[in-house]
Amino acid sequence: MKVVMICTEKLPVPPVRGGAIQTYIAGIVDFLGQHHDLTVLGTTDPSLPMDERVRNVRYVRVDGQGVFETYAEQVVQFLRTQSYDVVHVFNRPRLVPLIREVLPNARIILSMHNDMFDQGKISPEVAVKTIAETERIITISNYVGQVIQSLYPEAAGKLRTIYSGVDLQKFVPWEMSQRAQQARQELRSMYNLGNRQVILFVGRLTPKKGADILVRAMNDLHERYSNIALVLVGGSWYGVDKISDYVAYVRALADRSPIPVITTGFVNAEQIHQWFCAGDIFVCPSQWEEPLARVHYEAMAAGLPFVTTKRGGNAEVIIGDNGLLVEEPENPQCFATQLGKLLASKDLQRRMGSAGRKLAEERFTWERVAREVLDVWNNRAPQL
Repeated sequence: MKVVMICTEKLPVPPVRGGAIQTYIAGIVDFLGQHHDLTVLGTTDPSLPMDERVRNVRYVRVDGQGVFETYAEQVVQFLRTQSYDVVHVFNRPRLVPLIREVLPNARIILSMHNDMFDQGKISPEVAVKTIAETERIITISNYVGQVIQSLYPEAAGKLRTIYSGVDLQKFVPWEMSQRAQQARQELRSMYNLGNRQVILFVGRLTPKKGADILVRAMNDLHERYSNIALVLVGGSWYGVDKISDYVAYVRALADRSPIPVITTGFVNAEQIHQWFCAGDIFVCPSQWEEPLARVHYEAMAAGLPFVTTKRGGNAEVIIGDNGLLVEEPENPQCFATQLGKLLASKDLQRRMGSAGRKLAEERFTWERVAREVLDVWNNRAPQL
């Protein structure tokens, strides 16, 4: 079959500037390209050509200038000259009716990574039309599917959860390879972390990601665990190292913290895995209804025990003994309590980290994700 995967207008594929959706696509395209004639349609980037073939996959990039309406026009213009059996749209349900007009016979698959069916982002009329024209709606967590179904019950029979994956060769426990050990030593030396237990956050520094709550939790932990440090990896936006008001606020909190708090600023996507080697405990302090942050998979693959919040789909990756849940994400003391359990026991850290790595190997490989997507492509859903 001829298949086109359509990414969002915000970031390019491959994920040279980061992005969970872009990482997801990049993780599965080579496998899918072995089975079908595959094109990835996405936005431009100065570092990438407008049209190229990499292994079995064609990449076409259009200049949407980061604006949905402009990008949609460019996507439709490209599709007018093409013929595809399957169109797989990522996280832009408003594209579906536009695509149906120019490709009346194509099967349309929609992958949803967050709340784009919210009525503030799509009108009910367009949402209903989108669902009617879509054969399958793949979601990255049960939570995302439940939200869509609660808004539009008619979508229920089309929903399928396909959890994301992780590169098990790149994200590894630091003890497993000489390269990982070297990265750990270099970063710890560079930032004067020594033999401290490093609590790690990786993500955008925005209020909904909760870095400020995590920094404040260090005040309570310091009284019991003096040999710790907190590292906040990330900037205010993908590929940007701008000092926003919130970043300045977090750094002011960090300056007053009783323990070392490192804020790295933006780190290139190709270097992020090195920080997972440098950490000992991972924390995802999300304050919003997170669809399911992919950093959990990276932490598990790196053999790190993690603490996450009971928000959105995050709790769905706590399986057995691989992580701890914070019930009140807005309360720094709740983070201090859960982190204290891990800091008090290296044995618990090792057991949870090992359980996470095993889960990543068994359930969260990119090949598994690709096979499930391939199953959706190859098996036409029954008409409802």
